[in-house]
Amino acid sequence: MKEISRIGLVLVLVTASLVGQKKPQTASHKHDIAESWISAWNSHDPDKLTAVFTPDVTYEDVPFGAVNHGSAELRKFAASEFEGSPDLHVELASSSIEGEHGSIEWTFSGTDAGIFKTGKKFSVRGVSIVTVKNGKISRNRDYYDVATLMKQVGLLPPEDSAPKN
Repeated sequence: MKEISRIGLVLVLVTASLVGQKKPQTASHKHDIAESWISAWNSHDPDKLTAVFTPDVTYEDVPFGAVNHGSAELRKFAASEFEGSPDLHVELASSSIEGEHGSIEWTFSGTDAGIFKTGKKFSVRGVSIVTVKNGKISRNRDYYDVATLMKQVGLLPPEDSAPKN
């Protein structure tokens, strides 16, 4: 009888220790977060985009100094991006998510129809640094070369137009 009690106690202790442990994210789950992020941008649907994020998300577009707090602000930001470039397309270059932190490297391309209103095509590489909680992104910081973007849409002179010595 004591043997059965000891076995029962061991099972209870093992089960209790496992309940509090976080399940490690699988490689597939990590890639799913990046793919969901890409698909949401390519959907051109602000609601699909906000669904990838936690309700209390902080989303920063660092080059433009835009900081969006919460789903409502992110939805408004996304709607303006989709309106500003109706043919916006995002392509995944790579992603790496370990634990709660990661990066998503991408290329954004489209036509500037509303941000600067030049009607010119652009394509810019960048990276998003993300924090993940419960399978959703809770913080997103976008970094990209805004000067390259502005050259492509004609707001800065191209690199080959610099005066020669």
